[in-house]
Amino acid sequence: METGRVLVASVLVIYALVISVGGEEDASSPSASVSACEFPAIYNFGDSNSDTGGISAAFYAMPSPYGDTFFNRPAGRGSDGRLIIDFIAEKLGLPYLSSYLDSIRSNFRHGANFASGGATIRRQNESWFDNGVSPFPLDIQFVQYDQFKGRTTTLYNQAQELSDTQDLPRPEDFSKALYTFDIGQNDLAAGFRKMSTEKFLAEIPDIVNQLAAAIRSLYDRGARAFWIHNTGPIGCLGVTLHYIHDPSPTGYLDRQGCVKFQNDMARQFNRLLKQKVIQLRKELPFSAITYVNVFAAKYKLISNAKKLGFFDKTKICCGYHEDYDHLWCGNKGKINGSEIYAGSCEDPSLYISWDGVHYTEAANHWIANQIASGSFSDPPVSITNACHRP
Repeated sequence: METGRVLVASVLVIYALVISVGGEEDASSPSASVSACEFPAIYNFGDSNSDTGGISAAFYAMPSPYGDTFFNRPAGRGSDGRLIIDFIAEKLGLPYLSSYLDSIRSNFRHGANFASGGATIRRQNESWFDNGVSPFPLDIQFVQYDQFKGRTTTLYNQAQELSDTQDLPRPEDFSKALYTFDIGQNDLAAGFRKMSTEKFLAEIPDIVNQLAAAIRSLYDRGARAFWIHNTGPIGCLGVTLHYIHDPSPTGYLDRQGCVKFQNDMARQFNRLLKQKVIQLRKELPFSAITYVNVFAAKYKLISNAKKLGFFDKTKICCGYHEDYDHLWCGNKGKINGSEIYAGSCEDPSLYISWDGVHYTEAANHWIANQIASGSFSDPPVSITNACHRP
């Protein structure tokens, strides 16, 4: 019975995303002997874990209290404040990324964000309105990048005045930029929802191959430095764990109380992704590809929540989740005849889970500090040194 409930939760996971091998050990300490790269720009591809306004611009704007902690307003991000990609930009001394889909006051001088909440690596051929699947999967994000690069280069070269180029990327910066990826979680959620375990395991290599194809295509167009996040412990998401009631079947949960089979699928995806990254390094001789074990960083946070000053992973800051009644963060609705507003907790900085699917700014900040140092990377280089080949 519990398996069925978690399958239901996976539908909620992908809907809410709209609005190292083994995955649990630290990598070796990074070397500090190389010079900083001074990336002039970041180009990001992903889902709501790194979407800075794409799906919000394309469909419905996120309501308050999203964004309130840092931006004092909704800012198109699935959090109370900044995401990991925002902290990466800060580490590199760059401004926060404007979404490619956001037409209002966007500045693309130092990069662009093609991430879209609910996005998958592989096309799902489903409606955003039915299952929260973004119409901008990775291959479409690449098409958007291709158009962006071509059109901005033309406009830059045709500009008569310097002021005409101030919001445009410099054409020479495309080859010097850092290309970041954080995508795959929604492919897992879709697999849990639509396939048996055996069938989905057989499909994971194709999902990884499609991510690799995007990296190759970017490389063919001049990209050289890549920062690739693996997928996180989806079996530890608050909205998933909400459906787990004691006693659960023996072996259903792992030692941290997360759904084991979901995390095992994430680990399998990550194993194949790491193998593919190693292969790509050989295929693409001028590339610098860093594989980042986000799974391990997030699992470390979840495993040590109390010690690090956070509440347990099951505690959700924003939204109404009681039994099988749900109101997503920032929404209003009637439950048992009463008007309910699904607002925020008093202090989001004490929570890991913001809305049951996404992390709080405080959790994102902690994770970003861990991965930016290179402690969870292969090779073990910091984000500022990610242009160097191992």
